[in-house]
Order: sequence, then structure tokens, then C-alpha cells
Amino acid sequence: MEAAGARALTRLDRLGSAWHIVDWPRTDLSQSYYEPDPADERAGFLAIGPGGVYAVTVADHGRSRVLIAGDVVQINGKRPQYIAEARRDARRAAKALSAAVGLNVPVTPVLTFVGSGVISVHGLPKDCLVATDKELDRLLLAGGARISAATASKLSEVASNPGTWSNAPYRPTGDYRWYSNGQTAADKRPTRR
Repeated sequence: MEAAGARALTRLDRLGSAWHIVDWPRTDLSQSYYEPDPADERAGFLAIGPGGVYAVTVADHGRSRVLIAGDVVQINGKRPQYIAEARRDARRAAKALSAAVGLNVPVTPVLTFVGSGVISVHGLPKDCLVATDKELDRLLLAGGARISAATASKLSEVASNPGTWSNAPYRPTGDYRWYSNGQTAADKRPTRR
């Protein structure tokens, strides 16, 4: 699985310096004990850039054929819950980042398949992007420019801090502000036309 994650990450080198890749814990750290879950052994990372924040879940299907019909993924007659897991991971990331920043941070789930088998699609899932590792960079770039490079950098800084993913909300120490002159979003004056 680590090799599959590395294959997906190599394509993201083409995104440019405005994009940040953050490895994040896909488990719930607020639990007092941790029981291993096979779903959490899948590779995953956050891609933060001008297109927004994406929670990328990587699934290795090898040479097996993948059938996708809406929210259903079928590989070798089995139906793993990849789409539901990708959505769950994106919700966890959005909740943690929103609590850390104090603003709503939307996170888009992305399911990426790594392997050489054929992928047949008979309807895409709602609210979840699906791509192969070879198409991942183009998929993320297709999101356009929704946030600035400075905001993407600040969000990656917050996501890189281990305190963001713990039980308590992350409060940055030092001189960390969303606006350079110390004002808050409520202090910004509207522009006149």
C-alpha cells in the first residue's frame, strides 16, 4: 500500500509550487484505544492548493478489473466501501481543519485507484471524485483557482501540525494570522464600487 501511495504522489510533482501535500492520520485520535481497521491501512494524504483542499484516498487494485456504478465499487466480486471511506475521511479532515482555523474549511473526497487493471464506470458517485493515479494531477488542476496561494500555504501549515488532528482544537502559537495587519475577517471593510 505504501508503494501505491508513492505512485500516486509522484504524479503530484507536476502540480507546481502552489500545491502542498500533507500526510495526515486517517484514524480518529480522540479514541482512548485504537483497534486496527483494515480501511485505515489504505494510503491517504491531503492535497492543498488553488483548487481547494482534497482528501485523497488511494486504493490499490493491482491487475483486477474495477467496476464503478454510483456509490458501488466492485473488485473481484467483492464490494469494498471505498466511496464511503473516502467521504468519511474528507468529513474528518474538514472537521479537524475547521476547528483548528475557526472557519468552515470544505474538503473534497477523492478516491484514486492505483493498478493496471481495467476500470469500468457506469455512473460516477455524488460528492466524491474518482481518478486513477495517472489522472490525479489533472483532476486536481481542473478544480480551478478557488483559494489563493497564501491561503493554501496557511492551510497546509495548519494541517501539518499534529495538534490539528488531536482531540482538542489546534490554536496556533506565535504570530499566525489570516490577515497580515492583524485584522480579522469581520474587520475587513467592504470595497466600494
